Amino acid sequence: MKMNHEIKPQSALLFLADELWVYVLGFLSCRDILRCTSVCKALHQIYMSSSELQYIVELSGQCLLPGISSADDRTPISKRLQRLRDKAHAWLKFDAYAFQTVIPSTSVDIMQKHVTGGEHFYLWNYHNNLITISPILPKLSQRTIEHHWSPRTLCPFPVAERRNVLMDPAQNLFAITYTVNEMTYIYLATLDDGCVHPHAAGPALVLDFPVYEWQAKFQCYGRHIALLRQFHTRGVGTSSFSPMWQLQIWDWQHSTTLSSVLSSSIQTTFLVPTSFCFLGNDRLLVVADDLKLYSIKDMSETPRLLACFLLLFPLVDTEHYLPTMHGSQLRTQAQSMYTSDPEHRLLCLTSSIDKRTICLISTKIFFDIDEATAIMPIPWNDWGPGHVHVVEQSVMHVSITHVSGNRVLLADEMASKRHGYYKLRMMDFSPLAVTNRRGLGRVVKERSTVTVAVQRGPNVEWYSELKYYYSTVETALPYVEVVSDRKISGLLQDVWMDGDRIYLLLDGPYIGGT
Repeated sequence: MKMNHEIKPQSALLFLADELWVYVLGFLSCRDILRCTSVCKALHQIYMSSSELQYIVELSGQCLLPGISSADDRTPISKRLQRLRDKAHAWLKFDAYAFQTVIPSTSVDIMQKHVTGGEHFYLWNYHNNLITISPILPKLSQRTIEHHWSPRTLCPFPVAERRNVLMDPAQNLFAITYTVNEMTYIYLATLDDGCVHPHAAGPALVLDFPVYEWQAKFQCYGRHIALLRQFHTRGVGTSSFSPMWQLQIWDWQHSTTLSSVLSSSIQTTFLVPTSFCFLGNDRLLVVADDLKLYSIKDMSETPRLLACFLLLFPLVDTEHYLPTMHGSQLRTQAQSMYTSDPEHRLLCLTSSIDKRTICLISTKIFFDIDEATAIMPIPWNDWGPGHVHVVEQSVMHVSITHVSGNRVLLADEMASKRHGYYKLRMMDFSPLAVTNRRGLGRVVKERSTVTVAVQRGPNVEWYSELKYYYSTVETALPYVEVVSDRKISGLLQDVWMDGDRIYLLLDGPYIGGT
């Protein structure tokens, strides 16, 4: 009897050791790892038994990047993976944790500028030229740092006028603008001792040309500092003044004079930038009647337009939580272990034509573009519905909002018969939020419809009843939402998330943390 033995060919790759597969797959992106392991049972089993591959997917699914100190972390990868998952789950049950009221060592005045950074509170007293760095949760190893600087300490001119101040705890940076005879300088010092910043190219940045601005906004991200100004300038060959706006950007670590500048005349109430923000180290988003994305790779040239995203309604401000960029003795451990991915986080923009509208935008849309995009503006329907979530606010009750990575914390103002109060609401937009919630919260995947006010145009007087009309906006950005049962009494000034805590700044010297 003749027997036929059918020999099925097998790929030589299947004979590789599991350790080699893990090593090879570790070079792939999260999406490619999931694609490869979903089409082959053997690869799927390798993935399910590999903490290294699951850790890569978990980081990407939470839109995080490894922090500076993660390379020195000797914790087994399996424990780091579980810690990452547990922390994401803990944010969705924040209502179950204890609440602590803390009286900081320094009081907060409404006229003072404050910046929150982890477990510290940074306060700049404009009138007394005093900066205070205080731990919010006092420990034996922590101390309050206070500096009282005379004008000559940070500026050589005795009659200089202080205009704006910027405090960046992540970089231990204190930047302050001084105006002398309509000439403005930005002095760069350290927060903890007031000396010239060691990473700065020089003690002061020089503005492009002397003006006296009536409005200015100041921001920093890594090696970039930007100042947006609105001012009047004298026209060529005339004695009349015309309004202008200018956005000047410096690489403060490499040059004090070389900068990249955007500017234009203000001819209408439209097209004037209301805000801006950095998207990583090489992109800048300018907010006006639309969203314009610029490349700032070459600081010797004018920022290059990459894309223009059209809006249905004008936006007036941006709020974003910038990840830690450089080492600092003021940085917390939680900040240094992980940092949000600038390509996959949220921006919070607001509109206030007739009532406040909160617009949450995924930054992913600003990186999924090609060179041909800048030729034509991108209509709202081609980018907005799948990358935006709009939150309506009532006229009388406005939410205080804080964005950290892909999480949004809202303190909603409520009303009762006796007194008002606030309720906290957490929204997680990260891709793995549904998996990590473990039954907590409410999953929102359906499209939402809101009504927004749209301004008719620059030729309509601001007091006219016809200055705007109403339009319906549909968005479909999925998220997980948890609403707290707690009622926060008192006048709430600010809220923020950092590390593993939520902070509430109430009227008076009280700060609560969970």
